[in-house]
Formats: sequence, structure tokens, C-alpha cells
Amino acid sequence: MTQYSSNNDVPYSRVGDDEVPSSPKAADKIRKVSMLPLVFLIFYEVSGGPFGVEDSVNAAGPLLALLGFVIFPFIWSIPEALITAEMGTMFPENGGYVVWVSSALGPFWGFQQGWMKWLSGVIDNALYPVLFLDYLKSGIPALGSGLPRVAAILVLTILLTYLNYRGLTIVGWAAVLMGVFSILPFAVMGLISIPQLEPSRWLVMDLGNVNWNLYLNTLFWNLNYWDSISTLAGEVENPNKTLPKALYYGVILVACSYIFPLLTGTGAIPLEREKWTDGYFSDVAKALGGAWLRWWVQAAAATSNMGMFLAEMSSDSFQLLGMAERGMLPEFFAKRSRYGTPLLGILFSASGVILLSWLSFQEIVAAENLLYCVGMILEFIAFVRMRMKHPAASRPYKIPIGTVGSVLMCVPPTILICAVVALSSLKVAAVSFVMLIIGFIMHPLLNHMDRKKWLKFSISSDLPDLQQETREYEETLIR
Repeated sequence: MTQYSSNNDVPYSRVGDDEVPSSPKAADKIRKVSMLPLVFLIFYEVSGGPFGVEDSVNAAGPLLALLGFVIFPFIWSIPEALITAEMGTMFPENGGYVVWVSSALGPFWGFQQGWMKWLSGVIDNALYPVLFLDYLKSGIPALGSGLPRVAAILVLTILLTYLNYRGLTIVGWAAVLMGVFSILPFAVMGLISIPQLEPSRWLVMDLGNVNWNLYLNTLFWNLNYWDSISTLAGEVENPNKTLPKALYYGVILVACSYIFPLLTGTGAIPLEREKWTDGYFSDVAKALGGAWLRWWVQAAAATSNMGMFLAEMSSDSFQLLGMAERGMLPEFFAKRSRYGTPLLGILFSASGVILLSWLSFQEIVAAENLLYCVGMILEFIAFVRMRMKHPAASRPYKIPIGTVGSVLMCVPPTILICAVVALSSLKVAAVSFVMLIIGFIMHPLLNHMDRKKWLKFSISSDLPDLQQETREYEETLIR
């Protein structure tokens, strides 16, 4: 493939240069995403509401579930969001974390990062039609299995894919409306539950009866993917200021969207752990407010899954576009529609969702978590390496810690990653290993196609010349 740098340590911005390189001119004509839609895009990249957290109570009981969603953000979510804010403003283009890793570790590992994160994103997106139908099947039993379920998945995927094709600003404002609608029933449920709350129910814990694999995977899945928004950085209005603020507000919104519904559900209803599975919040709503509140929660769940699908597909497809603009994928992946959206990226992501949607919820979560873990390790290494090798490079947003602090900040989430990997089943580990091997094969294969001119690879002339940036950076250091 056409490589954008012969140097593995490529700083994006010159030392002392606070100006952000412009995004591709073709994209400049498209409306950029502003603060509020960006916050809700982050909300849907990571969360979408409390739908899917029920398994944490099933696995570990109320106390550990609540503690998990209070403590886990400090171990994982906040460090990942901070790294995304620093690296996303240092590299404000649609390649996102792919460019981070490529700049720090070289094009081979950058490509592996892109493959693993795209694949984990597509696997993640395959969850949302499953969750959508799981919430509706209690009211429409025909959607539980068979041809009606398959047809529903296909129709839903096609409709949401078309909406993604129509433009990121439409997706962003749709995310705002969907987010408000998805959060409101839990606010109402919380108010109704106040007279029935028994705080002692929150303290129930049985350490001898904890499914640690399910517990950690549920926490991990519901509180990761903060870095996904980096692949949309080239579409954001004034990313230097907007991206860090949006991540800050996103962390608060996500944490509250989990903790308060869990407090309501576990505090106002007698505990029956075996019932806390996907969709149980609709039963909690019926017990507290009646059938009307149950239907509202089910509608909110369906809406939330549509929002998560839209946000994830945007991230995945723009990542492929960003990789093509850097010469890491064939040039045709960089082609945009008249709405500014990546045509092939959307089609590839939608195809992956359809192919993977037959898997069960827990299988999907475990498989995408493992691939995501490997990608995050590469991001942590890239973050620390850039801090060590290029400490003076321009960082519009910089975490207020030194090199040692940056290393220490990555230690707790790395330990958590090791725990998630260690608890994975052999089946999931084997599938993930095969996917990694495919990535190792694809990179030299694409290089070969480039050398033989079988496919056209090119670097967008509207992106900064990182080779020139490297030379100027080194000259600055010599002076």
C-alpha cells in the first residue's frame, strides 16, 4: 500500500503550531457536526441508555452491579475519554485511532488497529437488531424467531443504513431526539418508584454466586467505545474545543443513564436475579407504573438501539474512509456520496451486520470485547509512545499529567483488559485469534496489490503531509 510515512514516529502538528490542519476539501462543503449532536453521538457510541445492563444484576447482584457502574468509569471510561480527547485533537481527521497507532508504531500496526476496531465495531453493531427485537418480541411474539425475525432484521438494517447514507448531521440530530425519548421514561420511572424504594435492597451481595465473566463483559461492553468518536473528528465543527467538551458531557450523561435506572429497578422491586436479563427493565416499568410505562420503555429501547446502530455505523464507515485517504485502503473507499457520507464504508459495515446478526447477544458481546481489548492495548502504547518521543508536539488538548502519569493512567485499564481476556471462553478466543490472523495476512496482500497496480491507492492531497511535518519537526529540535 502507499505508505504515508517512512518514519514510525510521526508527529501530526509542528511544535508551537496551534493551527489545526484542514480536513479534506470535499468534506468542507458538508455541514460539520456541532456540540449537542456530538454529545449524543458519543452517548450512542458508548451507551444509548440502560438497555443491556440487566445482566450485571443477574451476574453479581445489586451491590456489585451498582459499584461496577460507579467505579468502572474511573478505571476505564475516564482514561479512555481523556486519551481520545488528547489524541483526537492532535490528529483531527477521520482515520482517528488508526492514525494515532500508525504515527507511533508504523503502518503495519496502524492497519491492524483499523482492522480490529472496524471488525469489533461491526460485531457490536450486530447487537442492536438483536436487542431491538428482544424488546419487541414480548408484545409481538412472531418477532422471536423464524422468518419474521430475519425479515425484520433485514428491513431495519436497510432503513437505518439509508438514514446513515443521507448525512452525518441528520444522524447527529436524530441521535439528539432519540436520546431524549430514550431517557425520559426512566426519569418518570424514577419519580414513581420513590415511595417504594428500600435502600437495603441495594446492599444485597453474594460473592459465592457471581458469574465474573458475564459481570465484567457486561460492564466492559456498556462503558467502552469512547474512542469511536475519533473516526468522525474530520466531520466535527472546531474539533479542538468541541471534541474534549463533548467527551466530558458524554461521560456524565452515560454514567447517569446507568446508575439511576439501576437504583430504581433494584431498590423498588423485590430481587429475583434470574429475571434480570435483556429486556427486564420493561417488566420493572410495568410493575411500577403499569402497561403504559412498559410500552414506553420498550419503545425507548427500540429507539435507543436504532440510535446506537446509526452512531456505530457512522464511526465504522468514516474510519474506512479515513484509512483510504491515508493510502491504507484502496482509493474507492474514500469516495463520498453527494451527502458527504462514505458509500463503500456504509455498504461494507451494513453487510457485516447482516452476516453476524445470527449470533446470540452474549456471544457477540464476548467476541467484540476481545478484539476491542487488543485494539485498546495498541492505543495505550501509541499514546505513551507519542508522549515519550514527541513531548513538545502541538496538542490542542493535553491531559495535565507528565510521561510517568500517562503510563500510570494506562495501568488500571490494562489490568482490566487482561482480566477480560483471561475470562474469555476458548470458543471466543479461537474466533478472535482467527480474525487477528486475517488482519496479518491482509496487510501484505494489499501491499502486493498496490505494487502490482491491481488496485489504486493514494493519499488525499488535502490532508497534511506527515513526512514534511516530520522533517520540519526534527529541524526544530536541532535548532
